[in-house]
Amino acid sequence: MPQYQAPLADFQFLMQDWLALNDHYAHLGLDDFDGELANEVVAQGAKFATDVVAPLNRSGDEQGCTLADGKVTTPEGFAAAYQEYIANGWNAMLGPVDYEGQGLPYTMAVPVHEMLNSANLSWRLTTMLTESAVLAMRKHATKELKDLYLSKLVTGEWTGTMNLTEPQAGTDLALLSTKAEPQDDGSYAITGNKIFITGGDQDWSSNVIHMVLARLPDAPKGVKGISLFLVPKLLLDENGEPAEPNALSVGSIEHKMGIKASPTCVMNYDGATGWLVGEPHQGLACMFTMMNDARFQVGLQGLGAAEASFQGALTYARERQQSRAPQGVQQPDEKADAIVFQPDVARMLLTQKTLTEGCRALSMLYAKYMDIEHHGSADEQREAGKVIQFLTPVCKAFMTDMGLEVTNHGIQVFGGHGYIREWGMEQLARDVRIAQLYEGTNGIQALDLIGRKLTRDGGDMLAATCDAFGELISAMDNQERRAHAQALLDDWRATSADCLGMEPADVAVAACDYLAYTAYSLLGVLWYSMADAAQQSDNSTLAAAKEKCCAFYEARILPRRDSHRLAFQSGAANVLSVTGSEFDYL
Repeated sequence: MPQYQAPLADFQFLMQDWLALNDHYAHLGLDDFDGELANEVVAQGAKFATDVVAPLNRSGDEQGCTLADGKVTTPEGFAAAYQEYIANGWNAMLGPVDYEGQGLPYTMAVPVHEMLNSANLSWRLTTMLTESAVLAMRKHATKELKDLYLSKLVTGEWTGTMNLTEPQAGTDLALLSTKAEPQDDGSYAITGNKIFITGGDQDWSSNVIHMVLARLPDAPKGVKGISLFLVPKLLLDENGEPAEPNALSVGSIEHKMGIKASPTCVMNYDGATGWLVGEPHQGLACMFTMMNDARFQVGLQGLGAAEASFQGALTYARERQQSRAPQGVQQPDEKADAIVFQPDVARMLLTQKTLTEGCRALSMLYAKYMDIEHHGSADEQREAGKVIQFLTPVCKAFMTDMGLEVTNHGIQVFGGHGYIREWGMEQLARDVRIAQLYEGTNGIQALDLIGRKLTRDGGDMLAATCDAFGELISAMDNQERRAHAQALLDDWRATSADCLGMEPADVAVAACDYLAYTAYSLLGVLWYSMADAAQQSDNSTLAAAKEKCCAFYEARILPRRDSHRLAFQSGAANVLSVTGSEFDYL
């Protein structure tokens, strides 16, 4: 099984040559941070991911999680790795300084998060949800709740979860039925059942803090009647330490296609004590603070799996010898040439590489605007927020679709060996498949993009995103490359503007194709930008590779956008005209 190695050279290029983090941090007044520190943080994160977490990936998949006597046990080594993780401060990277966090820029933390996903997606999931819970509490909880719970979540001493889904209420949260009854002491009694709860219980932390959506007795119907509650596994004593068990339990652990080492729990709340987070009936808005962060983080799961698959496929293709390359003998001293010289294998590897590195650039650009939203001027924060909102569904959906495509290519490069467990390639495909489903299916992300983000504020989010990518184009030195990028961006903007007048049915049918069209277009701009910036890099091999990969993307991947555009411009009739028995001729 190929060993994952962190792509440090690519991260260094993106941080130093492409994003110019020294200038970025100086502009935001982040005097304690610079590119050298960013390199060191990422290098140490790489060491933890490769040396501690990655070796647990296969064994974790084989062992899975168990539930006995109401307690969940994760695979061997997982809890110990987590203790090392929090002892070294990784969980606190983005946490508020006032609550024992490090307050690092997102451009430092996002590479570490990607590497953890590449190393062991199942292991990463629990820490990811804890970070999202921190965001929700930081923004919406009272000071009293923050003082009791936030520091322990930031440091990772306690973990957090997100409890939305119920058996009858998945995407449609209006159907949610969990109840919250007010108590005389200001708390609430939470009663109901939740499913698909990542990290609902585990043997890592001394407490689990559940963020639960429920309805108050006087709640209006629909999503406007949902409130958010903090419900700890163990209630705290007078010293703020976990003590008495709360009235909640794990009903079962889901048996899944992948991420088997992550405890996905059915949670039962039987009058459990909880506290309101945010205002009554505003729970969905509070939860979206978690969900939007989680959606980007799920996109990183797709990216992480893609990188791991590409590395495995490349290593195997260089070692596996089969016949001779059609362009001529490549290794005359060997009985056959390595399959890396076979054109179809090279095509798959380049598809993997260009999609993966393009999405990595997208994630780092997203991280840059997260930095700006947190530290920029008021105007900069407002504009950065628009860019982030627009790109969130693109990152979540496209990066996870890409993750499945790339991991499938990885299996194909291995041939029959890719289908065998010992090589690890099939696990990557099984694990990443869930990323297209949770935190809102990719179809829901597409509807959000075209139905909300494109039309909201009269196209302001679209304009802000165009400006963000336009800045990349303005920085290019090569005039021909710059012209190609500008034409691509202008075409995308004009086509997007044409979508603003679509009828609702046309919008719904067009959604997935429009998102793919958008992603391929924007990745094209990113590739032109990277190829240009790479010519200033001290790494001549990387510079040449970026140039050639840009040409491959332009010729062989970018044309996909045209088919998606033709599809979403064809209208709704070809989808909606087939009804009833016409599906199965009965």
